[in-house]
Amino acid sequence: MARPRTHDEALRLKLLDRAGELIAADGPKALSLRKLAADAGTSTTAVYSLFGSKPDLVNALYTEGFRRFGARMAGTPLTGDAVEDLVALGSAYRTSALADPHLYGIMFTRSIPGFEPNEDAEKLARETLKPLERIIRKAIADGVFLDVPPETVAVGCWAIVHGLVSLELTGNLPEEFDVTTSYEAALRANAAGWLRPQRSANVPS
Repeated sequence: MARPRTHDEALRLKLLDRAGELIAADGPKALSLRKLAADAGTSTTAVYSLFGSKPDLVNALYTEGFRRFGARMAGTPLTGDAVEDLVALGSAYRTSALADPHLYGIMFTRSIPGFEPNEDAEKLARETLKPLERIIRKAIADGVFLDVPPETVAVGCWAIVHGLVSLELTGNLPEEFDVTTSYEAALRANAAGWLRPQRSANVPS
């Protein structure tokens, strides 16, 4: 299959962003291909040509969201310090969510009833969390983190960032709440909580 021409790729991204905005603003029922085409200044034929059916369009939205998210996660500078690196990835998670809030719900909250990503999309989504998994597995293997299943730490880290980000995106945090400072403090406390207790040097083993 020939690769999309440059203007087709630009239109594809424009349509995906607008489709995500429609869903985020008014729910999945707002996603009319006719309205989407009109909003993007193109035809429904172009939409069908680029995506196929509406389910294919939603799958493309899911994929694009994780493509952007994965690029930010993979591009996060890491130090080798497990706590600092978990905080850095948590910050990248928030940055990605705030940059593409219209895609976040499709990626993480099942905002479209009945939608199931295809196999390729699911694989891409799993790959985006590889940096997190590598940090955790190494920290456990090196005796830096508690000897618990890696998925326990990973899900715990995801839960705190997802919870805080979701509250921020939905406007459910107090107005006076300093989101940026408090977010980092919460991430740091969570990451530090997985550290193994260090024996005091003057306590006999």
